[in-house]
Order: sequence, then C-alpha cells, then structure tokens
Amino acid sequence: MSSTTTQTETQIRTLNVDHTWADPDALRGRFAAAMSAMYREEVPLYGDLMGLVRDVNDEALNRGTSQTNTRSSPESLAAERHGAIRLGTPFELQTVRRIFSVLGMYPVGYYDLSVAGLPMHATCFRPTQVQSLDVNPFRVFTTLLRPDLIQRDEARTLAWKMLQNRKIFTDALLALLDVADAQQGRLDEDQAAVFIPQALQTFSWQHLAASTYKEYQILRAEHPILADIACFRTAHINHLTPRTLDISAMQIAMKEAGMNVKSRIEGPPARKCPILLRQTSFLALEESVQFLKDGNARDSPSPDESELIQATHKARFGETEERGAAVTAKGRQLYDKLLSESMSRTVGLSVQAADAVSREIFRRFPDDWSELRQQGLIYCEFSLARKPAETPVSKRDEKMSLLEQLIDDGIVTFRPITYEDFLPFSAAGIFQSNLQSQKGLDLKPPVSDFEGLVKALGVKPMDMEDWYAQAQRQSLELVGRELGFGEQEWWS
Repeated sequence: MSSTTTQTETQIRTLNVDHTWADPDALRGRFAAAMSAMYREEVPLYGDLMGLVRDVNDEALNRGTSQTNTRSSPESLAAERHGAIRLGTPFELQTVRRIFSVLGMYPVGYYDLSVAGLPMHATCFRPTQVQSLDVNPFRVFTTLLRPDLIQRDEARTLAWKMLQNRKIFTDALLALLDVADAQQGRLDEDQAAVFIPQALQTFSWQHLAASTYKEYQILRAEHPILADIACFRTAHINHLTPRTLDISAMQIAMKEAGMNVKSRIEGPPARKCPILLRQTSFLALEESVQFLKDGNARDSPSPDESELIQATHKARFGETEERGAAVTAKGRQLYDKLLSESMSRTVGLSVQAADAVSREIFRRFPDDWSELRQQGLIYCEFSLARKPAETPVSKRDEKMSLLEQLIDDGIVTFRPITYEDFLPFSAAGIFQSNLQSQKGLDLKPPVSDFEGLVKALGVKPMDMEDWYAQAQRQSLELVGRELGFGEQEWWS
C-alpha cells in the first residue's frame, strides 16, 4: 500500500468531532462543478459548447419564450443538467448507487434500450425533492449492459470476462462509502473533501485501456458500444449536457461554430409549448488510446511503451437539451402513438422531409398550455395568485370544476412541471449517432427486464408517473390549505 493511500484512508477514518455534515444538495453542486471542469479539460470542445448555450439562453430570455413557463431558475439554467455513464456489472451499478445517494440522487424510472437495438437497460439517478431540483438539477443517466441479449457467444463471453476483472473504484472511495453507510448515508465536510476527487476518478477518461487491441477489435466489430463498456479502466462519462431554452437555435449555432453536429434533433418537433425532451450534440471525437499487446500483464498501471499499441476510440461528445412539460399517462399515450407513426412514415426521408412529416403528425398534440392542462395531457404546479375575500364554497357552473373556476377568476394560477427524465428512443438515437454506427447488435429478441434491473440495482427505482402526479397533488393540497379547504380533495 502506498503512503498516499494510507494517508487518504487515515483522513477518511478521522471523523470531524463536530460532525458538520455536508449538505447533499450542496455536495451534488460541488460534484457536478468538479465533473464539468474535468470534462472541459478532457474534451475542450465541450467548453465551447457551454459558451454557445449561455449565448443562446441569454437571447431566448431577452426576447421571451414559452419555455420559461416551466419551472427553472437562472441558477439551474447555468448548471449542467445531466451526464451519462455506461456500466457493465451489478456490482458497479450498486456501488454507483451508493455514490449518488451521498449526493442526494436516487434511481427514478426504467428504460429498456433493447427496443432500439442496444443490449442495455437504464435508470436515472436524480434528486427526488422539488426543492433539491431547484438547488441543483444534476442527474446521471446510467445504463447497465445486458449480456443475456448478446447473441454471439464469443463477444458475450469475452465482454463478461473483461468486466469481471476490472476495478473502476478506488479503495479510498469504497472505504468512504462504508463510512457514509455507517453515518446514515452522510459525510462530514472533511470526508466530503476527499470523496469528490475519489468519486471523479471513477468517471474520468484513461488513455490506457483495460483490454488488448485484439479484444477491442472483437467487441467493436460486434458493436462500438460493447467495446466502450468493456474495454476501459473506468466508467468514463460519455457526455455532459447543459440545458438550452432554444435547441433549434443551438443546432444552428453549433453548425456555424464549425462543430460536427448530429443531423437531426432527437425528441418531439419544435412547438410553442415544449413537451418532454429534445436533444442534440456534437459528434463523438476521435481520441488517442493505448491498448495492450497480446500476452502482456493487465494489472500494470504503467506498462512499457513496447507493450502497447497506439490506436483511437470514439465515444465522448457534448450534448445540449431543451426540456418541456412533463406529460401525463394520457399525454404519453398520445405522444407514443404519434412518435410511432412519425418513425414509420419518415423511413428513408431526408432530414428536412422527415422533420416536415413529423411536424404535421404532431399537430394532433395540442399546443396551448391551457388546452394541454384542461385535456389532462400535462402535469402542472398550481399556486395561489391572490387570496379571495372569503373561502369559495361552491361552483357557479356544474360543468366547471372548482379548480377551473378559481383559475378563471384569477385566484389560482398554474405552470407546467418540467420533465426531469429521459426518452429511451432519444437516448438510443444519441448513442447510435455518436458511435457513428447505425448497425444494430446481433441481439436475441428484445424483452424488457425491469425485475432484472431491480435485482442488479438492489432497490426498486421510483416510478416516474407517481413522482409527477405527487408533485402536482402536493401543489393542489397547498393551495387548498391556503384557501381554507383543509385536507379535502377539493379540486376534482
């Protein structure tokens, strides 16, 4: 054991006697900022992307945009909205869950990416309290490899063997996680100062691969995403994503800046009232990697140059996103129906023609905030605009709910709840375009495996639908108390 490791572990075990606990929201902000700085250093073009996002957002705010009707603060707009990592084993997923728990981030939702031809499923680690999202909205889209879906025995066996042998967490980080577990998931400020750099190592880029070049070629021939998951020494962050208020303007700005931009924005077409999530990115960069030659030791941290092969790998990129309103189950059913029709009717079309067809199809999805709310297509946060002279006790019109009456009278107001999660086909589209491969893996028939993810994760992810419904209900309950209705369900 090195003296540096011994010193670090001693620092971990030495508890602050005053126990000034690190606030998870603040710690998440510090972690996200440190990750952003690391990624800008590793991928300088990402720093240029951040500058474009700030310029486009300033222009959007100056001219006014319906996107600002969704919940967002100036501080949250300036922060990275999300990152993404790819993991290979249940142990890696469970350990990452422990890392993110310290940062106030918990698994929400299940994403089956096999429907898009990728042998992975995923969850999103994010804050689950609205107040915490306002402080810092950072979240991480986390995929887990499903080796059972890989048809070819050679690729499946090789990938699993390599993943079983790699170690992506430092001893100091694992020790800190044990300390946090013993302290009800908390770290004190001294421990937190050690935790952030140790955790960042898990997600950093390492130019020295964990595989031989031959192994890399075998897995890459199967699919680049399989090689990206299995052949490296860390679960390197494959992109970070700031939020933009106008992704169409961002697409133009990125092209004008000379970035190699993906051809089409993922998600629903542009609308006056944005829904769900739209994403675009500059394409993954060619990066230098050193692979081991066959027969050389894998555990050496610094092998001799004669033992290495110089090559390249593409996986990391810069993304930006525009978030709109969260849709209800009814809204999602309509969205999925229109998306399916759009996908089937745009096969083989140019980008411009496909976008035109998609816009025409999505005209059937209402594009007015009041209409969207009244039809029960979006979730909303309600608040008291003004206190009435006396508590409303009855409805003027039996055809109008009391909530509608109070909105009509200007007593209650609403704004859409921002969609805080992801879309599986959009995520898969981003992955495929940035791996520059439209080839699907030779998969066994795709099948959802929610229980498999739960087992690998060690806990059940929160249901997305329940989260948005609860956020809307809590806002209505607060309005009811302010109006003197008590705890009754007055709005239905």
